[in-house]
Amino acid sequence: MHTAISLDHYRLLGRSGLRVSPLSLGTMTFGADWGWGADESEARRIFDTYVDRGGNFIDTSVNYTNGAAEQILGRFAKAKRDQLVLATKYTMARDAANINSGGNHRYNLVRSVETSLRQLDTDRIDLMYVHAWDFTTQPEEVMRALDDLVRAGKLLYLGICNTPAWRVAQMQTLADLRGWSPLVALQIEYSLVERTVEHELLPMAQALGLGVLPWSPLGGGILTGKYSAADLSDDNSAEVSGDRKGVIASIGHLNTRSLAIADVVGSVADELGASRAQVALAWTLAQPGVVSPIIGARTLAQAEDNLGALAVSLSSDQLQRLEAASAPDPIFPERFIGRPMAQQLIFGTATLQPR
Repeated sequence: MHTAISLDHYRLLGRSGLRVSPLSLGTMTFGADWGWGADESEARRIFDTYVDRGGNFIDTSVNYTNGAAEQILGRFAKAKRDQLVLATKYTMARDAANINSGGNHRYNLVRSVETSLRQLDTDRIDLMYVHAWDFTTQPEEVMRALDDLVRAGKLLYLGICNTPAWRVAQMQTLADLRGWSPLVALQIEYSLVERTVEHELLPMAQALGLGVLPWSPLGGGILTGKYSAADLSDDNSAEVSGDRKGVIASIGHLNTRSLAIADVVGSVADELGASRAQVALAWTLAQPGVVSPIIGARTLAQAEDNLGALAVSLSSDQLQRLEAASAPDPIFPERFIGRPMAQQLIFGTATLQPR
């Protein structure tokens, strides 16, 4: 059961000693350059509300709203810089016409870090993520280049997002064997409509010391009940959509299964007198290995509602119903190893208490 906490009930980030809030403030909605974000005055109200309540963990990226998100955040954070943990990311192209302005390679890393430091108007990045695996750069190049920037004092801690579990494990092992800075954070999509990460990524993170930060814990808004059968779409455009519905469609969540899960979230919310968003966030907070789900609000009202999830407690029955509605089908080898015949072949007829 998830018990009530607050933003100043800090948690350790993975294997590091860094202390962060149990909800992270996402800033992809800071700036209207992509057509659906908050203007600077509303973003300021969201930022101030989060920080005034003890929130210290703020997430951005070099490319969010074409760089405006980092610039806005830099202005907001200036007066309280040493109270905050600023996390940003590199990988996504800063110039679509320049082939080397995106990717995981050293060239883009160095240029992206210089761009982020300038846009954030700060002397260091507290947590730097590889934003996504590019499937072209060698892991040695990435981990060595990241370590060089840690040694130079420009980066303090390292994380990774949207990368296969086997590759993250390889990179972490390289860092450990060679004395390079390890990865301490794993940012992945995780919610009641995206639980396939439980197969490989979550167990890997727990075993190798990476704190998990779920992005899109509300399933892009699906779990809030804002969409219906009339909104179902399989749109998969390459362009960043000018509206949130288009973004969610491109991720692949506007389907009947997601709506069915959202209905169960709604029934639990009604029982608790809570919002659907609060129930969805409370479920994510209750999952093993999760340190700090990332909330992204366009309005102060949405931010206030999301922060209210910290006070929501789910009963074991409610958790079970949410689990049953959303559980992903097992994959190989779990699908085989977890069945009674394979278990008896491994353990015989004796009983062994797992760790």
